[in-house]
Amino acid sequence: MVRICSDSTCDLSADLVEKYGITIIPLHIMLGDKEYRDRVEISQDEIFEWSDKNKTTPKTSAVSVTDAMAVMKELLEVHEEIILFTIASGMSTTYNVFNMVAEDLDATDRVHVIDSMNLSTGIGLMVIEAACMAQEGLSGNEIVANIERIRPKVRSSFVIDTLTYLARGGRCSSVVALTGGVLKIHPKIVVKDGKMEVSKKYRGQIRNVVMDYVKDMHYMLLEANPTRVFITHTSKDRELIEEVRSYLEGLGHFEEILETSAGAVISSHCGPGTLGVLFIEG
Repeated sequence: MVRICSDSTCDLSADLVEKYGITIIPLHIMLGDKEYRDRVEISQDEIFEWSDKNKTTPKTSAVSVTDAMAVMKELLEVHEEIILFTIASGMSTTYNVFNMVAEDLDATDRVHVIDSMNLSTGIGLMVIEAACMAQEGLSGNEIVANIERIRPKVRSSFVIDTLTYLARGGRCSSVVALTGGVLKIHPKIVVKDGKMEVSKKYRGQIRNVVMDYVKDMHYMLLEANPTRVFITHTSKDRELIEEVRSYLEGLGHFEEILETSAGAVISSHCGPGTLGVLFIEG
């Protein structure tokens, strides 16, 4: 049987990882001179607290060669093939690390490394699809071919509450961040061709902005693959999250509405209060 793996940026919850039999390999995040494994040894709150205290963005690093080697060796002993998903290769060298380790193990015929060209549950959507195919008994090559057809249809976007974290990470100037705070500007970040870019700027209170963002996707959501949709966030506003869920339920379209908290990559660059609705185009 094929084993499905992903780096930790897929932002899948522990319940989903267990349900679908997925192996997660963590990226690393640096808070000063201390290194932590994403989603294993560090929380959103710790990232935000450190970032605010130090007025800078934590550094993230690719999956280590040591971790990749150890996981691949162990899995290859019990599985015929492995499929490994990575965050967009333009955002991290993790894709290169997995390929290099597969070559070092002389296992490129059994290890399929997929550049998701995405992040967060944009990856997670593909990982779950692949896991379902593996459970159905499809071969590695069949799964890869199907994922390559699905990959361009994944729609990943987020609304940002504060521009401070994007400014600290060099994704927007401090002047823009300051002005954005005064004018209450909240950008919609979309993933396109493996890169993050601003597609729209909303103004107003974040609660109203988030609902406007979701409602703007109304017709896209109704035409989406109905199997599942993700609400992925760094928000502590339960009422807002439930309002988004209620809206999605009201569409009467999705079989499953999943909620996950974002990991280190989204959290450190986008900051608290970020929320996204992610799905696969129908």
